[in-house]
Amino acid sequence: MKIGFCMFLWTTSVTAKHKNLLKDIKATGYDGVEIPIFEGTPDDYRRLGEMLDKIGLERTSVSAMGDPSMNLISPDAATRRKGIAYMKWAVDCANALGADRLSGPLHSTLGAFSGEGPTRAEKKRSVSSQRAIGDHAGKQGVTIGLEALNRFECYLLNTMADLAEHLDEIDHPAIKGMYDTFHANIEEADPITAYTKHVKHFAHIHISENDRGVPGRGNIPWKKTFAAIRQSGYDDWLTIEAFGRGLKDLAAATKVWRDFAESPEAVYREGYSHIRDHWKKAPKAR
Repeated sequence: MKIGFCMFLWTTSVTAKHKNLLKDIKATGYDGVEIPIFEGTPDDYRRLGEMLDKIGLERTSVSAMGDPSMNLISPDAATRRKGIAYMKWAVDCANALGADRLSGPLHSTLGAFSGEGPTRAEKKRSVSSQRAIGDHAGKQGVTIGLEALNRFECYLLNTMADLAEHLDEIDHPAIKGMYDTFHANIEEADPITAYTKHVKHFAHIHISENDRGVPGRGNIPWKKTFAAIRQSGYDDWLTIEAFGRGLKDLAAATKVWRDFAESPEAVYREGYSHIRDHWKKAPKAR
């Protein structure tokens, strides 16, 4: 198991100015960080990867698409092509960074709603878009981790059952799923069973408190959650995703209107101990 921390708490563009922060994250004990990919070139991410190598941090990557002009499920073919092009660029950046996975709600436009649930036609268009993305990602050695979001952030995929069914239909080795404790806490009647029932689909896991603050201070059933994860045989990244008010656009997108902790340091230092201690106590797979 590896413990990671998503840089969304501070920025959507990690640069050399974050070097001291990254060093402290490493000193805290983290194996790696999750790097947002929203702008720049593959060369920018290659240089960032070199800096992370020197610090001793491994990395995963995350992105999202908030622009309706690149909606992967749009009835307009040109719009879908633009979304596929964006995803290919993001995959190239992830590969240059040295990340073997790119996760997030990479299936539809974040925060865009049709006024009804997903249609069969939208799901069909999604399958076609994801297969095209998967072909490129597979060649680059990057796995896509599609994330089901709560109903207030998207409408295409809200539950683990929705996600698993769609992944079965996409049926591509480079297109997998991600389990996020925050979204599961909202949408699942039984978040633990939602994980165990669909675990074969998950290539990545986000550890996120019910308020997106410090893991362990809220109401997520952590003991049962970590037990389910460890007993399932999953032995990969457990990455903390937390949010704050530092970035206005990101705070608005994630509906963060107040601070959830006394400091960012409290989030990643206490969060690290939270995962480390629970993992040690969780029963191992038989």
